[in-house]
Formats: sequence, structure tokens, C-alpha cells
Amino acid sequence: MSTTETPQPMIPALRNVYAPLAPYAYTFIRVCVGLIIARHGYPKLFEGGVTGLAGLLAKLGLEPRLAWAYLVGVVEFAGGVMLALGLLTRFVSIALVIEFTVIVFVVKFANGFLAFAPKAIQPGFAGMVPGGFEFELLLGLCCLAFLFGGAGRLSLDHAVGKEL
Repeated sequence: MSTTETPQPMIPALRNVYAPLAPYAYTFIRVCVGLIIARHGYPKLFEGGVTGLAGLLAKLGLEPRLAWAYLVGVVEFAGGVMLALGLLTRFVSIALVIEFTVIVFVVKFANGFLAFAPKAIQPGFAGMVPGGFEFELLLGLCCLAFLFGGAGRLSLDHAVGKEL
């Protein structure tokens, strides 16, 4: 097989499943990542989580802490929804890459890689367990891929015919 040929499924009958779904794989990942990120921003904006986040940001020396906390909530919630829809995908991806870079290297790096390493509850942050950075790293790298790859064919960016 040359390097230009498409690999064939080990079970040929699965080709009938894979072929029609393949064009939707990138969109599926973008939508899932966007909705996961939006779900993390929702409680910050609509369930009072912004005050706990503001406390953490104050400990990190970020002032004005409440403004930064709302900005994080908006970037996560609105950015996640926009990413899922494929709207202003590259712009949103830049904002999310910046946010996840800060989370990984400033907030969670000292906790190590594994997200579910046994740690004590961090006081003042609404019961969040300060595990490692693997989850945030994965989301940030996905957003980096969306920055490079754009929204794809099944997106509002594509429907409008414009993107950043």
C-alpha cells in the first residue's frame, strides 16, 4: 500500500458505517468540546460560582478579581456555545487557548498532570478539587486545533462564508 492510499478497515463490513459518518467527525469533536467548555462556564455566570472563582483569582494576584472572574465565565460559556455552533471559531479558540494556558501553567501545574490525584479540597473555591492539568491541557490543545483548522464545513462560519 502506498502512502497516498486510504487505509482499509480490518472488518470490511464496517466501511458502510464509517464512510457516511467520516465527514461529521471533526464537527462532532468541535461540538462536544464546545459544550463541555460551556458547561464549565454556566455555573460561574448563572449559579453564583463567580464569587468562588474571584477568591481563587485574588489568591493568584489577579485584580480586579470579580471582573476577571466574569470574563472567565463569559469566555467559557459564550465561547463554548460559539465553538459548538462554529461561530467566530478562530477568535473564540484564541481566547480559550489563552485561558487554558493560564489554567495549566499558573493555576494547576504545581498539582501535576493527573486530574484526579487525591488532593484536599481547596478552601474558597466552591468545592472544586485542585487536581492536575490533564483535562485543561486536552481542552486547550483541542482549541488550538480549531484555531488552526477553523470550524469546518458544518458550522455557522462556513454557512456565512466568512471566518477570521
